[in-house]
Amino acid sequence: MAEEEKKFSKQLIGKTVVSKSGRKFGIVGDIIFETRSGELIHMVLTNPTPYTEKLELEKDKEGHILIPFSAVIAIGDFMVISEEDII
Repeated sequence: MAEEEKKFSKQLIGKTVVSKSGRKFGIVGDIIFETRSGELIHMVLTNPTPYTEKLELEKDKEGHILIPFSAVIAIGDFMVISEEDII
């Protein structure tokens, strides 16, 4: 994200996660961050699509799919991620 614009986590939760090619991954259910620095680490996906389920992505203890926040390339109506950065 070239232009640094502050967003509150509650504005991000519930957004649809898509790749830059338009492939849907799921919905942002939660955000994991480093408490000391405030650095965003992962997005926790809810309602993952069948495509997302097939990928060998990192999961938390409860089995929720984790998307590294470093893969986010744009935030607007959708959370756009770089699919190459997570596979």
